[in-house]
Amino acid sequence: MSTQPKYATQGATHRRTESAILEGTKSLIAQFGLANISMIEIADASQVSRATLYNHYRDKNAVIAALATAEIELMIDLANKAGTPADALEKLSLYISTDPALAAMRQHDQKALTEALSHSDHPLYLEIARSLYGATKSEAGTGVAMRWLIGQVMQPLNAKQSREQAELLVDRTLF
Repeated sequence: MSTQPKYATQGATHRRTESAILEGTKSLIAQFGLANISMIEIADASQVSRATLYNHYRDKNAVIAALATAEIELMIDLANKAGTPADALEKLSLYISTDPALAAMRQHDQKALTEALSHSDHPLYLEIARSLYGATKSEAGTGVAMRWLIGQVMQPLNAKQSREQAELLVDRTLF
C-alpha cells in the first residue's frame, strides 16, 4: 500500500497530462503554424484522448493561452537564473530567436503574432517586464529591453548578435 495520498498522485498525473498537451501543441505549431492546427490534432500529437484534452482545455484558444503562460514562465525563469543583466538578455534573446514555434508563426501566423505582441497591458507582458526590471534595476532599461526582445520575435538574431547586442544594451542604455 502506498504512503502517498491519493490526491497527490492525481495532481501529478494532471500536471503530466497538461505538460504533454502543451508540448504536443508547441510541436504542432512548429510544424504547421498556429492557424493550421485543430483540437483533434492537438489530442493526437499529445497522445491523449479528445475527452481528456477537453477535460483540461475548453478550446484551442485555452490551450494556446496555457502554452503562452508556460513559455513566459520559462523565459522568466531563464532571466532570473542568469548571472548578469547581459546574461539574462542574451538568454532571452537566444530563446526567442531559436524557438521553432515562433519561427513557424513568423511564416504562417504573422497577424496573430503581431496582435499578441501588441498587448502591453497583458499580465504576461507585465510579468516579463518585472523580471527584466529585476535584472536591470532600471525602468527605462526595462522598456528598451522589452522592445528589443519583442523585435526579435519578428527578426531573430544569431548567437553572436544576441550576446553583442545584450552587452551593448547593458553598457550603453541600461546603466
